[in-house]
Amino acid sequence: MKRYSHLLTIALLAILFSACHSNEANYKAAYDKARAKKTEVVDDEFAALIKAEKRRNLEVVNGDSVRVEHAYMNVTDGQQTDALRYNVVVGQFKQLFNARTYRDRLKSEGGYPSVLLYGSVERDKKYYVVIKSFSELDVAAAFLKNLRRQSAVKILETEPWILERL
Repeated sequence: MKRYSHLLTIALLAILFSACHSNEANYKAAYDKARAKKTEVVDDEFAALIKAEKRRNLEVVNGDSVRVEHAYMNVTDGQQTDALRYNVVVGQFKQLFNARTYRDRLKSEGGYPSVLLYGSVERDKKYYVVIKSFSELDVAAAFLKNLRRQSAVKILETEPWILERL
């Protein structure tokens, strides 16, 4: 009788210990459930847009919100007078060759007096392709508002913006 009770106790303990342990399937199910819950609320692309929007410097010009960044910039190709105070940026590149190629395409296909600026806006030194320069912010904002409709050339920036040269 003792023998059966020992065997029964050992069997019950074996069942209890095996039931308490998590296995890989349990971890995967919990991970998948948490991942599905996260993607329901905000997907990665939308989260990146939210983060980018928080970084932007928005100013109200003529009743519209316009991204205006302020930075010291150098003119890469051309004269210092080619880039005025307010510049509409339509592309940014780490490589000078890519920036020049896009600038040349803007000049040849769209007829825009494009300029290349070099400097740092968001801690990264880049070449900024400027489609047009203006001396007044409100004129630059009006041009920016109508840019998508009038441009014959594909604009690389998701949202073109204004760079104020200091």
